[in-house]
Amino acid sequence: MEQQYLNRLDTETETVISKSRFISYIRRTPTEEAAKAFISEIKTRHKSANHNCSAYIIGESALIQKANDDGEPSGTAGVPILEVLKQEGMYDTTIVVTRYFGGIKLGGGGLIRAYSGSASSAVKASGKVVKIPVIPMEVTMDYTNTSRFEHYLGETGIEIRDITYTDRVTYFLHVKEADREAFTERLQEITKNTHGIDEHDVIQAEGAV
Repeated sequence: MEQQYLNRLDTETETVISKSRFISYIRRTPTEEAAKAFISEIKTRHKSANHNCSAYIIGESALIQKANDDGEPSGTAGVPILEVLKQEGMYDTTIVVTRYFGGIKLGGGGLIRAYSGSASSAVKASGKVVKIPVIPMEVTMDYTNTSRFEHYLGETGIEIRDITYTDRVTYFLHVKEADREAFTERLQEITKNTHGIDEHDVIQAEGAV
């Protein structure tokens, strides 16, 4: 299965094509109900717009895919938006493109390019993230080992969630499940096996692309 992505930020972008305004909105929508509510929200915000075209994909396996032309010629708006979501590998994501007609007709090909381009701009502005299995860990060690350990964390990009200082230092970390073995081996090397470690169940974290 190809890598699947979520949108990072809920964003708004705008472009003008042949005097028509195309305003693109993207939002993470984990359910079809959330997608429909988002589309309704944009339609309410832009009641005077000529069209509020949309598409969404719900579920990592993309079981739910919907596109709506909202009055534009069939296949010229919703489907191009949906195709962008598919090409970008997005899921649990909805895009709405609002159009204010500027008086110049774009034709079928022009509309497809306009809506596809607007959707692509929304994805680019939002950014993408992936779900990564991580293990929350609490690692306790003597102060004498913290400098080398923190240098190692910086090199590997392991996320420090919190640190507490008592007679020893405790690090609250998220370690990628795939890196667990390498992490524990390096930890033993740094502390000469004098550390304490408490591992929790695997959770899903987000990583930027």
